[in-house]
This record gives sequence, structure tokens and C-alpha cells, in this order.
Amino acid sequence: MEIGKRIKNLRIQKNLTQEELGERTDLSKGYISQLERDLSSPSMETFFDILEVLGCSPKDFFEEGQKEQRVVYSAEEMTDFEDEEKGYQMKWLVPESNENEMEPVLLTFKESGEFKKFAPSLSETFGYVTKGAICIEIGLKRYYAKKGESIYFHGTKEHQLKNDFNGESQLLLVVTNSYL
Repeated sequence: MEIGKRIKNLRIQKNLTQEELGERTDLSKGYISQLERDLSSPSMETFFDILEVLGCSPKDFFEEGQKEQRVVYSAEEMTDFEDEEKGYQMKWLVPESNENEMEPVLLTFKESGEFKKFAPSLSETFGYVTKGAICIEIGLKRYYAKKGESIYFHGTKEHQLKNDFNGESQLLLVVTNSYL
């Protein structure tokens, strides 16, 4: 087993740099680099400290049959939420996606429906209008997209999505989970 490679993969999954992992374990960035390239072997104490920071138990680390990546999610696993007052329904397409880098959802707006306002963040938003038309308010500007068009923006200003159609609108939305 390539211990260094496993440590590196776990570090990347936790979105940590070598320097950040080093700071959290009182090790140098150079030493972390050597470990990841299997040029050095950690003491048991150091190894356990690294695993603790990476949120991995020794048993899981050495388990031969690593969990296979989940690829397909059934309709039964998707979660719905409806806000009658604001006039929208949201369907999370991937369970627990709020813990991942990207969060794909399907938004369905009733006539005059609007999604909540979002504060500025480092997130990126992609959307594809599958039905009707959508208004995107970013800061003081408004943008419009109709069925068959897509949207893409950085969330560095307050933003909100609204239905801009006389009837129901639908938007496939993918947002990165990055906050200021």
C-alpha cells in the first residue's frame, strides 16, 4: 500500500494544502510533501495525528476494499422541499450534496415565485432553464434567461432567482459550496 498516496488523496478530499495539514499537525510542509511521495515514514504518533486531522480512522485508512465512488442516484433518494409562501419547490438531486463541492438542485417556480436571497459568497452558480423564464438579480443588475438558455455567475454580490414567466418555470441549478 502506498501510504503517502493515500494521505495525499485524503488531504485533497478535505480541501487542505500541504501547508495547512502541516500547521494542524505541527509538521512542516516539506515533511508532508516527503510523506506524500513515500520518501519518509511517519512515527505511529505522527501518523495517528495526521489521520485525526484528515478525519479518517486507521481501520478505514488500511481497509483494502476502498468504498467505490457512488455514481447513480435514484428518484426515490432525492429530497423535495416546498416553500408555498415564496412559490417555489426545490429537489436535491444528489443526497447530502450540500457536503460536496457542488450542489445540484431542480428548482420549480410557480407564477411570481422567487427563491431566497443569497448573501455574497465565493460560490459559483450554473443553471439551465428547462421551462419558462428566469430573472437573475445580482447586486443592482437584472439578467433574464428563457427555456433552453443557461446562466453562470460568481456569487460575490447579493443575488436572487425569480420566475419571469406567466406560468411555471423550471431551472436545473448547480452551485459550488464556497463561502466567504
